[in-house]
Amino acid sequence: MTTETAASPTTGAAAARESWVPMIAIALGQMIMSFNVAALPVSMGGMVESFNVPPTTVGTGIVLYSLSVAGFVMLGAKLCQRFGPVLIFRYVVGLFAVAQVMMTLSPVATVMLLAQLLAGLAAAVIVPALVALIAHHYHGQQQATALGALGSARAAAGVGAFLIGGLLGTFVGWRPLFGILIVASGLVFFLSFKLKPADGRPEVKIDAGGVVLAAVSIILITLGFNNLNRWGLGVAGPGAPFDLFGLSPAPIMIIVGIALLQSFIFWSRRRQSAGRTPLLDLRVISSNQERAAVLCMFAVVMLEAMLNFSVPLYIQIIQGRTPIETAIAMMPFNLTVFFTAMLVVRLYGTLAPRRIGQLGFALCTLALLWLAFVVRNDWSAVPVMLGLIAFGIGQGALVTLVFNVLVTAAPKELAGDVGSLRGTANNLAAGVGTAVAGALLVGLLSAQVVLQLADNQNFPPHIQNQLNLDNITFVTNDRLQTILEGTTATPQEVAEAVRINTEARLMALKMGLLLMAGVALLAIAPAARLPAYKPGEIPDNPAPPMSEELRETARAVASKESES
Repeated sequence: MTTETAASPTTGAAAARESWVPMIAIALGQMIMSFNVAALPVSMGGMVESFNVPPTTVGTGIVLYSLSVAGFVMLGAKLCQRFGPVLIFRYVVGLFAVAQVMMTLSPVATVMLLAQLLAGLAAAVIVPALVALIAHHYHGQQQATALGALGSARAAAGVGAFLIGGLLGTFVGWRPLFGILIVASGLVFFLSFKLKPADGRPEVKIDAGGVVLAAVSIILITLGFNNLNRWGLGVAGPGAPFDLFGLSPAPIMIIVGIALLQSFIFWSRRRQSAGRTPLLDLRVISSNQERAAVLCMFAVVMLEAMLNFSVPLYIQIIQGRTPIETAIAMMPFNLTVFFTAMLVVRLYGTLAPRRIGQLGFALCTLALLWLAFVVRNDWSAVPVMLGLIAFGIGQGALVTLVFNVLVTAAPKELAGDVGSLRGTANNLAAGVGTAVAGALLVGLLSAQVVLQLADNQNFPPHIQNQLNLDNITFVTNDRLQTILEGTTATPQEVAEAVRINTEARLMALKMGLLLMAGVALLAIAPAARLPAYKPGEIPDNPAPPMSEELRETARAVASKESES
């Protein structure tokens, strides 16, 4: 962070106002990506029926999308710098449209997964391009408004996906939902010609070694988390493709991925010291405040992904309700995130980011604890809606806050690197959050079912032996009854199994919400290291490197000036 960060808004305010038409293209670019991700959970029931696959397969689609974005977004940032963000943005929006055509017409789950992989690769370039385009088009107050609008666009897409997806999924089907994205992508492509031309920088070189290290590390981490439940937490389970001396490959992949991520940082630092272009300019995470903002962003997105996967899973798959009922159940959360993301910027003049971050995570913690206490089988209950609203307020404030802190902390020339860092953190967190939610809920459900069956005299061992207790997953009560028809269970034993299944699923959800509350509570620690002054504007020119003492002095001066 530099002293120019606090001083630059004055200069930007004097600049001539730019047209908001380019911002329409930029915001829609964000919305088509967010709409795609949000549409997957609300379409879960339809996809499970269409493809005859378990709901975790839909979760794999979310993970594949997030994995490809997180793994290659740094490469996307360098492509934007080398060839110019406008040209690259236009091309990859077309690629995103192709992915949505595949998604809409997919005959089998494999094509659906490939479509999400392709959409993720396109989004890996769109994400850093959006930040670079805002820095290129807007300054001063317009720039602050544009950054807030970008955060709100993400939330608005979530609201739209759940509402439109619920209606279409209930009365038409899930495929038209992704057909909308084909039309929207075409509109973004057309509006991209309204963007001001931006020259590329041919001197920017692509760090091939960095690309490999970053992509492999993030892929290993995401795949490891995604397969913890199927492959085993420690000892290799029957679903593991291989084992290492009897150990599950999932935790080993996570450990190796983290080690490679550290190697990538070391590689980038050496490359930057040698005067060569690194894949990620480490100046964007050079201070404790910036690193804290990245950790906070990871926690925010991870919590949102866990909730967005858990609730539709419970409502559609477990309770067997329609997509529109899922949309209605999630609407209090999504609407609150949308409005809070827009309005929280008004607090920047009175509350420091550090305080907003602490209050936001504290509110998320209390909301999740409340939900774990009051949740029942009826998601329309007023106490549940109040909990979702409180959680949405915390999430909306945090997602805009940490984005603004990161963006305004770096020079304009590093806007693409900030965008890639944001994309890596967001999508890695979304992939890990979805994977952890799936593994956590299934694992808790299995433990609850096995425990209750073992202690239940009304469900004799000879019936238990006819069930595959090693592969317990979330099923509706009707599906469970169908399975039990293939056994020698009596009607009384079937009724007892249904009761156990119902109670175990609800208990698994409650325990999952409690663990999510623990994540939010732990995130208060990095939030306490966020800056003590309000975010300013993206600086036009980078400042020379500063020692940590000089950085702290500059921050203290900026804080006093903002208070006065």
